[in-house]
Amino acid sequence: MDELAARVSAALGVEAEVARTAIGLVLGFLEKESPDGAVAELLHKLPGAREAIESAQSAGGGGGLAGLMGGMGGLMGLGAKLNGAGVEMSQIPKLGHEIFAYAEAELGPEKLREIIDSVPGLAQFV
Repeated sequence: MDELAARVSAALGVEAEVARTAIGLVLGFLEKESPDGAVAELLHKLPGAREAIESAQSAGGGGGLAGLMGGMGGLMGLGAKLNGAGVEMSQIPKLGHEIFAYAEAELGPEKLREIIDSVPGLAQFV
């Protein structure tokens, strides 16, 4: 997790804790939305992933409009939660790139494709 958090922090220009929360939000979203086992395999290969997901969920992803939209679910809700956690909308593509590049290195391109294809609408952001 530390390596991925450092990569995300550097790519986005955010503090390590913001990066870790953002990673936790994305991984939690993938775990919830993906019906197959590829996400579970990624979480298993990423030490600290479970803790990052739990920490991000307890942080809540912000209040106000972001909190309200975060309750919507789906990709729009994830974007609102990321924004509430300190990730600007313009930074979300970089965040996705870093997380999915890491996932591809750990799982291979076929398993990554399984994850992407299992979440409706995700392919357009990857």
